[in-house]
Amino acid sequence: MMPAMEPDLVSREKEPFVEVDPTGRYGRYNELLGSGAVKKVYRAFDQEEGIEVAWNQVKLRNFSDDQGMIERLNSEVKLLTTLKNKNIITLFWQWRDTERNTLNFITEVCTSGNLRDYRKKHRHVSMQALKKWCRQILKGLDYLHTHDPCIIHRDLNCSNILINGNIGQVKIGDLGLAAIVGKSHCAHSILGTPEFMAPELYEEDYTELVDIYSFGMCLLELVTLELPYSECNNVARIYKKVTSGVRPDAMNKVKDPEVKAFIEKCLAQPRVRPSAADLLKDPFFDNICDDDEI
Repeated sequence: MMPAMEPDLVSREKEPFVEVDPTGRYGRYNELLGSGAVKKVYRAFDQEEGIEVAWNQVKLRNFSDDQGMIERLNSEVKLLTTLKNKNIITLFWQWRDTERNTLNFITEVCTSGNLRDYRKKHRHVSMQALKKWCRQILKGLDYLHTHDPCIIHRDLNCSNILINGNIGQVKIGDLGLAAIVGKSHCAHSILGTPEFMAPELYEEDYTELVDIYSFGMCLLELVTLELPYSECNNVARIYKKVTSGVRPDAMNKVKDPEVKAFIEKCLAQPRVRPSAADLLKDPFFDNICDDDEI
């Protein structure tokens, strides 16, 4: 006689999909992996490949007054499905559900979640390891910025950089929504992360170098374990400091002059701020072995 299966195992095996994509390939579970102002990310399953994936869902009612924006959402997510780079989260498939009034896209998932939580969990990380992560982020940015057309992330921060901790592989995520809606002032106010936004972003006159500024703030957070401008208790104060060129207090906690100088390069005025390709050649990364084998 076969032993009875444990109840929790039975329930997991019978866990129903709450939604299936139009092809029938991807099934969504009810488990929420993360959520933002206009997007929710659920655990899902690719039945064809037998792998877990992320089901990103955007409620289009948030853009109901702007049909042009919805069309741009559609076309730009399609563009993102063509991106192929090991340091960018892969977007497998996208569709619009007119009945539920949602835009859905399926992306890969990373085993260890986002870099912010991972760094908090692992407090003893060498500078060499941080540099390896940074190089991978810059390689992803270089790929986006040299793509035709150029793609600007516009909302890069440690919560949307993901990591496969078992192999130290870092990938830029949440590209879909940030890159898509970043063009409108309204979208910035909904989605922008003020602590990481370059001063020129507030003026809506910017290039891909806004991502380099955000990258600099990411490095600052990774080094200090502190959110930039955490001394400010509201967005208005952050805005005032950023637009005035006042550095976050966390900069005073960076004791290594080499690290501090590298962050300052990233936060420089746009006209002298280096590109991702320039930063990858910086002496900051000397003696860091290549991560191409990942």
